[in-house]
Formats: sequence, C-alpha cells, structure tokens
Amino acid sequence: MPNKHNAARHHHIPKMRFRVTNWSAYEAGLRRRGSLTLWVSDEAIAAWRAAPRTTPGGQARYSQTAIETALMVRLVFHQPLRQTEGLLESLLDLMGIELPVPDHTTISRRAAFLTPTLRTALPDGAVTLVIDSTGLKVYGAGEWHRDKHGVRGRRTWCKLHLAVDAATNTIAATTLTTSGEGDASQVGPLLDQTTGPIDTVMADDAYDGEPTYQTVAERDLAATVIIPPRSTAVPGSTAEPTQRDGHIQSLAGKGRLGWQRETGYGKRSMAETAMSRYKRILGDHLHARKLSGQQVEAAISGAVLNRMIDAGRPESVRVP
Repeated sequence: MPNKHNAARHHHIPKMRFRVTNWSAYEAGLRRRGSLTLWVSDEAIAAWRAAPRTTPGGQARYSQTAIETALMVRLVFHQPLRQTEGLLESLLDLMGIELPVPDHTTISRRAAFLTPTLRTALPDGAVTLVIDSTGLKVYGAGEWHRDKHGVRGRRTWCKLHLAVDAATNTIAATTLTTSGEGDASQVGPLLDQTTGPIDTVMADDAYDGEPTYQTVAERDLAATVIIPPRSTAVPGSTAEPTQRDGHIQSLAGKGRLGWQRETGYGKRSMAETAMSRYKRILGDHLHARKLSGQQVEAAISGAVLNRMIDAGRPESVRVP
C-alpha cells in the first residue's frame, strides 16, 4: 500500500451519498439513449443531402450533418465504420426513406475535415465553468500484445481537455492535443468556444499561474478564477493583490480544507465526473488514426454526451 506510513495524517472524509428524486423520468431517459431515432433524428434526415455548391469543384452528396450522424452512431454503439454503414442502410430501409448512405471510406475521409460545433444549451446568465484534462489512448498495440512479446512500445496517447458547466454537467467546450501540450495552454481555446458571461472558472493546480488568470480576464474581466496555488507559490510583486495572491494568503491562513469550503472548490468534481462518464460510455481510446480526425472525434463525443444528458437528467439530493 503506497504511503501507508502517512495514512494517519490523511483527511478521512466519508464518501457523500445521493438519492435520485426523479427516478422514473431519469430511467426513461436512460432507455431513450439507446433509441436509434435519438441519433438519426428527423432534423438529420432533412439535412442529409449536401446543399448545391456555388463555387468551382465537385458536388458533395452528403452534408456535414450526415457525416456527423454516422460518426455519432459509430461512437454510441461502438462499431467499426463498415458496420456503421450497414446499420444506417438497414435503418433507412425500415423507415422507408430513400437516401444514400455514405460508405466507410467517405465517412473516414470527410471526418478529418469536419468542423463540428457543440450545440449546448447553457443556462441563462453567468455560468461556472470547470476545466480539466485526461489522457486517451490512440491506435496501436495493446498492453497484452506488448507483454506477450516482451517489447514495451512507446506510450502513445492524446490529451482531452473539457470545459463543463457546473450547474448542468453539460460539456461547453472540448479540445484535443498531443501529450506534449500543457494544460494551461488550452484555457484560451476552450473559453473561445463559449458564449455569454462567465461567473467563475475552476481548475486544478496544473493550471496555476498568472497566464491562466490573464486569459480568463481577457475573456471576461469580471470572472472569478478558483485554482489552488502550488505549494511553492508566493505572492506577486505588484502593489495591488491579485486573485492568485488572495488564494495564496487564504491557503496559508485557513488550510486547504478551509480554502475549499470558502471558495466552493468542490464543484470541480463535475469535471472529473464528466471525464469518468466519457470513458465509461465511449471508451478510453480514440478510433481515428490521425490527429485531425481524432480532434473531430473528441468534439463529436462531447456532443454525444450532451445529447445523452438532455435525454434524461437526474435530480439528486444528498443523503445525510
């Protein structure tokens, strides 16, 4: 057991328990997540064919909506592209709709050039965004293959960055980078994908530093930043204390638990919950082999999770 000699010094906080109060409606929403009509909707069928092209070049048969729908079906039902093609063909036949279905090659080729946008319905007014990142495996040999042959290959994975609305668990923005990109460098790209006022931005200490505070201030000057400073952090040299200086002083005076209660830092767990939901529902690896396709896949995965949440959102209360 790691760090067993320091176990007596750890904070022994009991795990919180919650009870769902709208179970019947939530259960119906969970069943609805498996409905094909949720993913191949009437809106998608209406916009299936590509609009006539007004510029020089070949005319596309399928709209961006059709390709996005095919990728959604693939991610939700964990199918290769060929099986996804067959599923869409059979579904349209059963519905009696005469529409062409993109073949697996077309889906793969078009996916690398999509520009999907998250269609999020955030609450009115200023929102609290929680930012975090996690690693996703990319295409390659698995651990069993490496262990069997005694060869340890290079670890290949990408980093998924999410901005989550703390009030609704909705994913407001996504980015996907290589493993070499720092977490703090993606705060700007995530905030650029959001609209409307921001009340608070929360993140862990990997995002600590004045550049993060400056990036948030450029997006919304009135926004509050709640990030725990690192243990080696010291107040800045400016005459007027900054938000980060206030966190450093509060941690020194009240301790970490006192600072967390004062700032409401517990809401940051919403980002970890979103990461867990992503990996449990969609898996911990990426299907696309190129970075451009992987970035599109990450954006569509966020849209998939948002649609699942909209289909049935639990209302829970804490059990004392």
